[in-house]
Amino acid sequence: MIVLTTGCNAIACAKAGLLTPESAKVYCGPGLAEVCETVGIPPVLHMGSCVDNSRILMAATEVVKAGGLGEDISDLPAAGSAPEWMSEKAISIGHYFVTAGVYTVFGVTMPVSGSPVFENYLYNELEDIYGGMWDLEVDPVAHAQKMIAHIDKKRKALGIDKARERVLMDMADRQKLEAA
Repeated sequence: MIVLTTGCNAIACAKAGLLTPESAKVYCGPGLAEVCETVGIPPVLHMGSCVDNSRILMAATEVVKAGGLGEDISDLPAAGSAPEWMSEKAISIGHYFVTAGVYTVFGVTMPVSGSPVFENYLYNELEDIYGGMWDLEVDPVAHAQKMIAHIDKKRKALGIDKARERVLMDMADRQKLEAA
């Protein structure tokens, strides 16, 4: 899976070498490595500062508009993460993602916790309203596992959870499909 990131996380990704196209051969499975090599992109795309998260939603919107992966951002096999937020703006950014339809996992603590009614609203009812929802997981491995489980659930709903022969097309072949 391709990771889109913003903010301070990019520093850790850069130190790990994940922001270079060559890292796909090292850290990705053969399918994603081939896509990254073909397009010339790294497996982690840095989209700007933490307040540039709207760029990620714009990319998700373009995926939906291009067709084939659902009718709404909430249909996409995607998840948001704020594993170690530094300020309350992380709540507002995360809530923007949730109300756009993105399942979003928060780490450390959720500073708006405390009321069972409000927590039920955040962790359950928002999904019925917007398609996205909050989740909370402080353990980093469990945090990642929750995101992967959500992505797998969405892939299954779209029928893209099974391996199949891939066909890489150039733009001319793709345009022929669209014209038909």
